[in-house]
Amino acid sequence: MQDYENLAVTLDDDVLRIAIDRPDALNAVNAPLHAELAEVFDDAYDADARVVVLTGNGDAFSAGGDVNWMKESVEEPGKFLETAREGEEIIESIVNLEKPVIAKVNGDATGLGATIALFCDIVMMSEDARIGDPHVSVALVAGDGGAVIWPLLTSLNKAKELLMTGDLLSAEAAEDLGLVNHVVPATELDDATDEMVTKLATGPQTAIRYTKKTLNSWLELGNDLALTKGIALEAAAQQHPDHEEAVEAFLDKRQPDFPSGRDHE
Repeated sequence: MQDYENLAVTLDDDVLRIAIDRPDALNAVNAPLHAELAEVFDDAYDADARVVVLTGNGDAFSAGGDVNWMKESVEEPGKFLETAREGEEIIESIVNLEKPVIAKVNGDATGLGATIALFCDIVMMSEDARIGDPHVSVALVAGDGGAVIWPLLTSLNKAKELLMTGDLLSAEAAEDLGLVNHVVPATELDDATDEMVTKLATGPQTAIRYTKKTLNSWLELGNDLALTKGIALEAAAQQHPDHEEAVEAFLDKRQPDFPSGRDHE
């Protein structure tokens, strides 16, 4: 495995542990981290591991896109387009990795953070954490995979509601909807995750991996239908005045006044 600047990657016996490592920014994704996420699961393919565990260092799993990075893209739209292909690579590399990937959601997982967690094969979640995809809160399309995975795990209409409102869900609500596999107290998350790791690592590896490949045919179909289109539409939304207003409002710590919204004056 190569060295990463924004990911802490360790091989613990036959378990590859990947931790998003920007704790001071709630593990928000900036340009360098985005590029590393597009590579790490391909690297994991060749690692001598039976199971991969993905988590976040600090108090959050990942707060999604870094707003300061969004501001750079507003000022230079080409920056967003440069990373569009990386967005596809992040999702496709998780789906194509034959080894089972466990998301250990130790804190809030939002936006791209939620997408990455939900594309993992098994999601273990702290009862204190929340999950959701509030792309719309910054006037963007949930195009980086959210529009693919949410309707597959819930239902089309529930996914529409959650992605068009950007509402965050408690761990309990996420479990009730089938978004996550297991919710446990924060103090038990490590042990519960390790139990799942052991169950997978001691099982028949070829059967487990080929089962994942077979089941992920549904994700491949969803990606073929919506991922490229979603990223393209997110790029279009990124150039709309609504997004610029959302970014400025966030940085100014005020409510946005969307130019296309009902109450805009």
